[in-house]
Amino acid sequence: MALQEKYAELIQAANGGGVSGLQVAEQNGVLYVTGTAPSGAVKDQLWGIYEKLDPEMRAGDLVLNISLAEGAEQEYEVQSGDNLSKIAKKYPGSPGKRYSKRTRIRSRILT
Repeated sequence: MALQEKYAELIQAANGGGVSGLQVAEQNGVLYVTGTAPSGAVKDQLWGIYEKLDPEMRAGDLVLNISLAEGAEQEYEVQSGDNLSKIAKKYPGSPGKRYSKRTRIRSRILT
């Protein structure tokens, strides 16, 4: 229960942001938050809150598994010094998902 209190702001934002299928479970000292965000903005907001609550993300007490609803787009503005690997690291997921995101990003950059 203590972890749900620590991450209450994140859980409230997920509820308020319309995250569907939201599941919050604490197991073995780790809080698992899972669901589907309706937009990239909501997903980014949740990651921002997580970063605020655990700035270096080193506590190891939260697994935030928020996927993006099918058809929802997520925008990223390319910054000076970016490359595909750096951009892909900002979008956690399985290696296959990272690869497909890199491919989509690359195709948008090239077109």
